[in-house]
Amino acid sequence: MGPNTGGMGAYSPAPILTKELETIIKQKIIEPTLKAMKDLGFPYKGFLYAGLMINNGQPSLIEYNVRMGDPECQVLMMRLKTDLLEIIDHATKNSLSNLKIKWEKKSCMTIVLCAKGYPTNYIKNSEIKNLSNILVNEDNQVFHAGTYSKNNKIYSNGGRVLNITSSSSKNLVEARKKTLANINKIDWIDGFFRKDIGWKVIGDT
Repeated sequence: MGPNTGGMGAYSPAPILTKELETIIKQKIIEPTLKAMKDLGFPYKGFLYAGLMINNGQPSLIEYNVRMGDPECQVLMMRLKTDLLEIIDHATKNSLSNLKIKWEKKSCMTIVLCAKGYPTNYIKNSEIKNLSNILVNEDNQVFHAGTYSKNNKIYSNGGRVLNITSSSSKNLVEARKKTLANINKIDWIDGFFRKDIGWKVIGDT
């Protein structure tokens, strides 16, 4: 409800994506797209992000982006076990079939910290304090999306400002708890975030 925004959070893995659904998506959407581009003389090489809606087990394409989705990228990077540079290198050499991409078997959630007023007239140039209170490691990351640094201080410079991301070897509930705990360590009076990220699957986790 309300004005349209960019992504306000993401989680991975998505239980809705079964092997059967993945096959349907590939056969109905991805493979025909790649074939058409190749037939037109423009074979695609790179990231191709398909924004989908799933209804009654059937996928519908909303959009394509020639980049990784945001903030979906953050949770995927936290779970990616294979070196990203190695994947890109294989892609440029047309040898992806020789590489098995591996994923960490853990749950991950990112929640976007936005500037008040987003997505319309949001507050800018507001100092964000205590980011150093978050212990950044392989399970906890702060991805900057709309910030800048001045005199060793961090300020907001966008609508969607920070992506607070955590992973857990237990489940998505634990990942969410860690994400919220890290958000609570930040002192930013001009920030807000959605509290319902992951609600569709939290009950099943």
